[in-house]
Amino acid sequence: MADDQKNHESGAIGVEPLERSHNKLPNFLLSVKLKYVKLGYHYVISNAMYLILIPLLAIASAHLSTLSFTHFVQLWENLKFNLVSVTACSSLLVFLATLYFMTRPRGVYLVDFACYKPQDDCRVTREFFVERSRAIGSFSEENLSFQKKILERSGLGQKTYFPRALLTFPPKPCMAEARKEAEEVMFGAIDQLLAKTRVNPKDIGILVVNCSLFNPTPSLSAVVVNHYKLRGNVLSYNLGGMGCSAGLISIDLAKHLLQVNPNSYALVVSMENITLNWYFGNNRSMLVSNCLFRMGGAAILLSNRSGDRRRAKYQLLHTVRTHKGADGRSYGCVFQEEDEAKKIGVALSKDLMAVAGEALKTNITTLGPLVLPMSEQLLFFATLVARKVFKMKIKPYIPDFKLAFNHFCIHAGGRAVLDELEKNLDLSEWHMEPSRMTLYRFGNTSSSSLWYELAYTEAKGRIKKGDRTWQIAFGSGFKCNSAVWRALRTISPAHEKNPWMDEIHDFPVHVPKVASIAS
Repeated sequence: MADDQKNHESGAIGVEPLERSHNKLPNFLLSVKLKYVKLGYHYVISNAMYLILIPLLAIASAHLSTLSFTHFVQLWENLKFNLVSVTACSSLLVFLATLYFMTRPRGVYLVDFACYKPQDDCRVTREFFVERSRAIGSFSEENLSFQKKILERSGLGQKTYFPRALLTFPPKPCMAEARKEAEEVMFGAIDQLLAKTRVNPKDIGILVVNCSLFNPTPSLSAVVVNHYKLRGNVLSYNLGGMGCSAGLISIDLAKHLLQVNPNSYALVVSMENITLNWYFGNNRSMLVSNCLFRMGGAAILLSNRSGDRRRAKYQLLHTVRTHKGADGRSYGCVFQEEDEAKKIGVALSKDLMAVAGEALKTNITTLGPLVLPMSEQLLFFATLVARKVFKMKIKPYIPDFKLAFNHFCIHAGGRAVLDELEKNLDLSEWHMEPSRMTLYRFGNTSSSSLWYELAYTEAKGRIKKGDRTWQIAFGSGFKCNSAVWRALRTISPAHEKNPWMDEIHDFPVHVPKVASIAS
């Protein structure tokens, strides 16, 4: 069992492994597959037919602008005696106009969002975590030492949050307490959101709730419907077991529902539940999640109403989803199961970092044609074809994603992945700051972490009109998902209410480098 534990340690996202080779993401920009580039251009073509019609209309308009009044008189004289030509031209114009408006996707706007900030009595320091773990009596001294080392180099600070059921002694991990945690997080975030947007709950037509590890009956979406008395025909969805990337899956689902339900609001709630998912065993691959995951959640209001564009913060430009579940290694790298003592936990495989790298590579390669400037695409595509098709030994061209995005919100799953992505994408400390500070202040809040990061960026006054933000998350399955947002207005921190505002001037903080676990 000890050997298995050592092997599993090296796979933990955010943890320095005993075998350093497992801690490195593959340089996915240096090993791109042509099929994923092709998939990206397929999205461009299939999802943007109206982009083809716009140039045609522009050319026609430019040509018409060169005609004089005499030309139009002559055209009328020719057409009034030719009913067939008039009918054909009119029909063609009506057809093109209808085709344009039918193929043009509805705009999806992010009106506002809210992140839940637990009460101060839910704060947990690293020292308290270790003391409480020792007092429980379930963990061996070796594993207590292991957890302490994980915490020291995890990137988490001293003000993260636990649910009250785990702060009491002895802990009370039961269904009733898990429901209390879920309701506290969901209602806290939704109440803030409704207060900020002044939207009547009866006007919400679509509801999507995601929580991976807690799926009671009635569902969490039903809990929201009941509490806020949503209307009887609300389209409600409850996503479970989909990991830390489920937040962007929920956004993508809401986007597609908004395309076919005009004049609608969509409420998305992203959270995770800690109460029933604390691991009390001694399998080290399952102990890592105890050290990283913390309490939190977010609520997001989307709209396809044209009138909401004026007050919305962002417009959703793209969502790209990648699923590697067909591969057995990817499927099993994050797995909920029982240990040898029949205690349930989430096991992290030693292959996790490699699997994450492959999923990220696929997702980024597919996203590239949608977002990169044409100059970057041409350079990238030319060198790719030269290397893959003509077998030329030339240095690959790595696209600069900083030319496509102003801000980066990378899932704060752990320190190691953030370090590797910073290096692979050639990002600066400024770009990584929202992700690192979210991990430090709130810990890994699963699918909601991206929204704490965006809230941090807003609180710092960095969002300007026209800025593009890239949200990227990964989770069990194995999945990697992206969303791209464009700011519709400059966000002033003076008018914002989010969990960072009362302490934003204390950030960023310096998180010192630490030695590896092996030392």
